[in-house]
Amino acid sequence: MATNLQAYQDYLVKEKNYSPLTVRAYLDDINSFQEYLKEQSINLEEVVYPNIRSWIVVLMEHNMSTTSVNRKISALKSFYKFLLKVKQISVNPLLKHKSLKTAKKVQIPFSEKEINDVFLDNDCMNDFEGIRNRLILELFYTTGIRRAELINLKLSSINEIQKSIRVVGKRNKERVIPMLDCTLNLYRIYKTQRNNLEQINDKEMLILSKTGHKVSESFVYRLINDYFSAVSKKEKKSPHVLRHSFATHLLNNGADLNSVKELLGHASLSSTQIYTHSSLAELKKVYQDAHPRNKK
Repeated sequence: MATNLQAYQDYLVKEKNYSPLTVRAYLDDINSFQEYLKEQSINLEEVVYPNIRSWIVVLMEHNMSTTSVNRKISALKSFYKFLLKVKQISVNPLLKHKSLKTAKKVQIPFSEKEINDVFLDNDCMNDFEGIRNRLILELFYTTGIRRAELINLKLSSINEIQKSIRVVGKRNKERVIPMLDCTLNLYRIYKTQRNNLEQINDKEMLILSKTGHKVSESFVYRLINDYFSAVSKKEKKSPHVLRHSFATHLLNNGADLNSVKELLGHASLSSTQIYTHSSLAELKKVYQDAHPRNKK
């Protein structure tokens, strides 16, 4: 089975063009299922659907969310499709599986005031780390990029002449996002500070630690959480909420849905439509305030 897993990993990387993070998540989920099968003395190729249902019950009994369970089953379904393709099995045990129903969570973006309050703090602009942190905030809010996209930005990703940034998103799909002058100016200040570091280990990478290494996803998460904890009482304060705020504020201020879709790097409009709930609230307010029939 190790050979099959290696072949499957190569398939995800070379044929599906999945990112390293996605590949690792898929393999982790499959290994998790294999551990369960080992306890039950069942081989992966001999699995029938009731075995998978039993695993799902175990996961739910351990208080795993339906979203996480669905993710694991999605990885497993992909693996069995691969085994079917390479003729290691003759029947996919997940062929008729239906995903568990999940409650839709409403994403609450930061308000424009909360964003502005964070950017009003100029005390952080005194050293390399402060300037770098400010650039991270600016990049998230003015480009809407994902956390993984940000930490993988390279110096060559920035085109100062065209005032744009080239981002490599999911499935290695590239998109070009315009840069605001304020973001570009901050990038130039940061680049000077970056060049003055005593040692640079990851020379191609844009966002570095003070020791010259590429920053981690956990570092970026903590940074956003720390900055917004000072101005917001919202339960969730993360890079994704900042990306959500980028999209919502654009829609609130008149951007069309398709343009926001392209900026976010979504494959379909349905993915972008989750951001419209806040703009709908803004639209209702404008409607209530402006319609003549509501003034009587």
